[in-house]
Amino acid sequence: MTIDLAGKTAAVTGSTQGIGLAIARRLRDAGADVVVNGRNPDRVERVAAELGEGARGIAADVTTAEGAAQLIEAAGDVDILVNNLGIFGSTPALEIDDEQWTRFLDTNVVSAARLIRLTLPAMMQRGWGRVLNIASDSAVVIPEEMIHYGASKSALLAVSRGFAKAAAGTGVTVNSVIAGPTHTEGVEDFVYEMVDKDLPWDDAQREFMKTARPQSLIQRLIEPEEIANMVTYLASPLASATTGGALRVDGGYVDSILP
Repeated sequence: MTIDLAGKTAAVTGSTQGIGLAIARRLRDAGADVVVNGRNPDRVERVAAELGEGARGIAADVTTAEGAAQLIEAAGDVDILVNNLGIFGSTPALEIDDEQWTRFLDTNVVSAARLIRLTLPAMMQRGWGRVLNIASDSAVVIPEEMIHYGASKSALLAVSRGFAKAAAGTGVTVNSVIAGPTHTEGVEDFVYEMVDKDLPWDDAQREFMKTARPQSLIQRLIEPEEIANMVTYLASPLASATTGGALRVDGGYVDSILP
């Protein structure tokens, strides 16, 4: 099975590190022209240069209307939009104030809806397009210490389903990807705070998953590339019959047949 995205332009928000960077790299490897996005111009340009031919950087703060418009105008015709940008943090439920609620919803939900609104009409007019929203297992298994994050990711599932209905019959698909516990920057330090620091990494992460995330069926952290593989497939013509879905790359973490 060959995924060929030659001639397609893909914009990936929050793509200078972690899951977003892995997605950008996989899409570029599949032949897409990839737009790397973040707020720091130097970092954006450095990552785009590291990805090499087929990648370019556009620095813009897409949590603002001005920044979102700047990204889309500079990107040109976007065929594949990946809303990866997101923030998370741990705060006791009763201590989450209005400002935090607003910031999480604006960043994780409204920014995605805004970018979809800016790109979907042109995709529909061209008769082809892909929108992928990166959600989280926290959308389904709401963490007590991060209910603002969980609620924002639940809302992102609704956003995906709703826009998929808006694009019905046009050749454009809209899906969300539910990512489980993932091996990203800083996670190793967090893991070693929970387990014996003398353990080799593979043993440490398995011990962490066994004690702190026992629901996982793969009993290890997910690598960003594994999430990127699903996104790249969904971005391709091969996934033309998949839309309005919430597809899981969670290692079996969510104890449910459906999300």
